Amino acid sequence: MPIGKVRWYDVDKGFGFLVTDDGEDVFVHASALPEGITSLKQGARVEFGIVDGKRGKQALTLTVHEPAASVVKSTRKPAEDMAPIVEDLIKLLDAASNQLRRGRYPADDHAQKVAQLLRAVAQEFDV
Repeated sequence: MPIGKVRWYDVDKGFGFLVTDDGEDVFVHASALPEGITSLKQGARVEFGIVDGKRGKQALTLTVHEPAASVVKSTRKPAEDMAPIVEDLIKLLDAASNQLRRGRYPADDHAQKVAQLLRAVAQEFDV
């Protein structure tokens, strides 16, 4: 059975394409995925059986060998660097919470700082 990588896969459409180690494109339908797997990550290593279909090569069965490495995880800040950032975020959110309890939104500059920091922390935590 050939081994290759996932070129792309669209969960909503229920299909995608694999590429063999020889560079051939192979169509893969959701029905070829192993039980319990509903999606394939781009770049994941897979082993698959091939059949010649009406429109070209198609994967019949599929085994996922290793998921694709997360680009986000490889560029994350170290956990010890994130701790003070999260602590600062908690302080900013606490101040914003106190103002909201008093019936008013934080000043625009404070609200912008909170929003920027929330986005930055969310990006670091994203997998």
